[in-house]
Amino acid sequence: MLEDLLQDDVVPVHVTASDVVYDGAIWNVRRDSFGYNGASITREYIDHPGAVAVLALDERDRVLLIKQYRHPTGLRGWEIPAGLLDVTGENAVVGAQRELAEEADVVASEWSLLTEFYTSPGGSNEAIRVYLARGVSAVAAFERTEEEADIELRWVSLDECVDAVMARRIANPILILSILAAQVARSRGWSALAPADLPWPRHPRNRNTTA
Repeated sequence: MLEDLLQDDVVPVHVTASDVVYDGAIWNVRRDSFGYNGASITREYIDHPGAVAVLALDERDRVLLIKQYRHPTGLRGWEIPAGLLDVTGENAVVGAQRELAEEADVVASEWSLLTEFYTSPGGSNEAIRVYLARGVSAVAAFERTEEEADIELRWVSLDECVDAVMARRIANPILILSILAAQVARSRGWSALAPADLPWPRHPRNRNTTA
């Protein structure tokens, strides 16, 4: 039965106040007051527009990786193409296609939903969807700036990526979750994949709260 499945529960709460307490360059910090379990609770969290990522896989089961500088950690680390959903009204799949082209100079003809998750549900509403992109081909190089100006591209076998995860040589959580999800999905004949346009109730704009 559906109620016996291991799954998260959506819990609508009555939000009595909601204010932006820090208006940032990329995202904001929001303070909400709400009722829960008979108590009035106040919590602050990063109010995030959501993001998408792309695990691009070629006909040889190689994953397209990028290496990029991330200032909070001071590292140039391996990732998969990803980016914010900060274009008003942009469909998530279209955003993923845009990021793949802009960060890796690649397009794909086949798109499926691989996995989705919250990055830090105790302190952020950031939800990420990861798409599996196949039928890949190169396009003209995109002019990249700032941290993206020196992006390094590399095609790496999925098996080698799994080895790097298990040996703790890579630390990007989107990459780690995506690689392990792809490994499991491949072992099941890709039967666990979902349509790329599946509804996304976990996205911040779809949060089920009432003011």
